[in-house]
Formats: sequence, structure tokens, C-alpha cells
Amino acid sequence: MNFIKGEKEMDYSKNVYKLYMIIFFHNLIFAYVIERLFWEQRGMTVLMVVLCEVIYAATIVVLEIPSGILADKLGRKRLLVISAILSMLEFVVLINANSFMDFAFVTFMAGVSGACSSGAFNALLYDSLLISNKQSMFEKILGRINAFDFLAAVIAALSGSVLAKFYGFELNYKLSVISMFVAFAFTLSLKEPPKLKCGIQDEESIEGVLGYFRSAVAFYKSNPKVAFMVINAMAMGACINYLDEFWQLYLRDIGYSVLFFGVFSSLSLLIRIPGNLMSSYLIKYVREERILVFILAVTSVGFYAAGAFPGVIGIAAIVIIFLASGLVDPLVSGYLHHRTRSDIRATVDSFQSLGKRAIMFVAGIGFGYISSISDVAIGFVFLGTVCFLFLILFLKNIKNLDRIN
Repeated sequence: MNFIKGEKEMDYSKNVYKLYMIIFFHNLIFAYVIERLFWEQRGMTVLMVVLCEVIYAATIVVLEIPSGILADKLGRKRLLVISAILSMLEFVVLINANSFMDFAFVTFMAGVSGACSSGAFNALLYDSLLISNKQSMFEKILGRINAFDFLAAVIAALSGSVLAKFYGFELNYKLSVISMFVAFAFTLSLKEPPKLKCGIQDEESIEGVLGYFRSAVAFYKSNPKVAFMVINAMAMGACINYLDEFWQLYLRDIGYSVLFFGVFSSLSLLIRIPGNLMSSYLIKYVREERILVFILAVTSVGFYAAGAFPGVIGIAAIVIIFLASGLVDPLVSGYLHHRTRSDIRATVDSFQSLGKRAIMFVAGIGFGYISSISDVAIGFVFLGTVCFLFLILFLKNIKNLDRIN
């Protein structure tokens, strides 16, 4: 592998620290802690919110792979800059949103923004480490970045709930625009790392957009073990997304005040930090497949408990789900990127996000319908069933995984 030495190498290493700041300010969003309540105040029902989630997922489905290809072809920084601009515009529009169409448009922008950043972010991080021969630290660095993510969200949740209580919901959205602008400024300062041959397999010249797509598909076909791990992580991530989106209504339905939301939101984020920081150490002693099976089992039981026992037991179950989920992102992302070529890294990573959104699309219809005719707690039981089905699939095939690749 050929590395760039001296000052240029140091410049690329600075990307890691800039990514820390980008993720921090991108998640210092004071609006999230009261998001569902703000949307409800503007006339959005649970079903409408889920329809917006479906729009988001559909946008990701359409744009995820093309954006990953563009990131590999044109540069990861360019896609991250586009994502940052759209993120600012989302909150500007939300301040004045008063109809389903307004919220649907914002959700569409969020989908485009998410598609632009999902594959490009991890690809830029991994190649920034690769150029300094520090790619073995990817799980550790990604875990730390996620910790910055959660820390920013905790600060925003604690302060956001108090601000919302005394100054109304709209101020939270205005402050969120400022945070997004700072994240945008740091994004502009990133340096695009070159794509290096990493010795995983011989790299061939890729021509055209379809060439990137075919190369990524060929990667997953030739690495079925990786594909299987990613699919199960997708399913779990899709279900946890709805837990993140609707715990506010769950707590409200069982009688908790909005002042408690900041405390619970902070707890739900802080509890994920240990898993993110421990993933890089845990995989030295326990195989990734076994860890993922355990997390799927905990998640399934947790959703059932939250739905069946709304109250203290249900809240405890939700906290346990968040605790276990902290292990997933560094675990699966590292498993994927260590086996991926540099020139198709963003495209391959985009397939992971695409699959998660596709599952969200399907699961969201069921969750939204059940929650609308009953309540959110029963909707969580449905999500538990989805996780359980994927757990059965995993257990059925885990012995075969040992003989794959």
C-alpha cells in the first residue's frame, strides 16, 4: 500500500477530529426532545408521522445507492457538504411548517440529506485512517464519534426540554439551525482522502455509474457472511429507529410530564455510549456473529416487555434495548469496512443503509397501523415480533456461517 507521508498525511489525520466536531454539532439539536409533540401541535397524527417516515425511507431507497456511487466517483466531501446544506434547510422550513405537505417536504429533504451522508461519512473516515495505516482503529474511532453524537444529543435534550417548557417549542428549532450551520462550517474544512488499494482484492478500473453498482453487488455476492450480518443489523436498526421516534408518546400515554422527557432522552443516549466504546475490545474475545445474536434476543424480549408492561417495567425494557443497541454500529460497520475495497467503500456502505430503510418502509406500515388503532405500546409488540423473526433466521443459519468464506 502506498501512503502519503509528512505534512499531507497529518492533514488527512485531522479529518478525524473534524468529524468529531461535525457529528457533535449535527446532533446538538434542541428540537429532537420535543419533536413528536411539536409535530402533533401542528396537526400531525401518529399515522401522518409514520407516512412521513415512509417518505423518508422511500427517498433513501431511491437515492441511497446513487449517492454512494457519486461519493465514490466524485468525492465523499462533496456529498457531505450537500447533506449539511440540506440539514440546515430542514429546520428553517420546520419553523413555519403547518400542514402534512410541509412536513412531508421536510422529510423528503431529510431523506436526501441522509442518503448523501450515510455511505460518504464512514468511507471518508475509514480512508482517512487507511492512509495513515490506522484502519485497525476504525471501530474504536467510530465508537468515539458515536459517543460525541450521544453526548451532544444529551446536552440538547436536557436543555431543550427546559427551554420548551418555559419558552415554547419554536425556540428549540431556531437554535437547531445554528448548530447545523456550525456543522456545515466544519464539513467545508474536510480534506478528501485519496482512494488506496488495500489488498483485500485486486481492484479493477470502474467505468460509469453502473460499474460501481455492479462492483458493490459483486462484493456482497462474494461475501455472503458479510451480507448476512448486515441484513440482521439492518432489521434491528429499523425497529430501534421507531423506538427512538415514539418513546415520547409512550411516556406521555403512561402519564409522564414533558420535563421528564429530557432526563429520559439523556439516559437513552448515555446508556448507548458504553457499547460503542466497548465494541472494539469485545470483538477480540467474542465473535461478531455471537454478539449480534445476543443483541437480537435482548431487543426482541425488550420490545415485548415494553408493550406488555407499560410503566416502570416497560421503561426499564426500553433502556435495556438502548444499552444493547450501542454495540451494533461499530461492530457491523467495522465488520463491513475491513472487508471492503476503498474505491467502492461508500457504495457498499450505502447498501447497508438502503436495506435498513427498506425494512423501515415495511415495518413502519405495520407499526403505524397498529399504533393508530390501538396505541404505541402495542406497536412495540409488533416491532418485537419483527426482531424475533430475524433472530430465528439468524439462529437457523448461524452454523452455516462458520463454513462460509
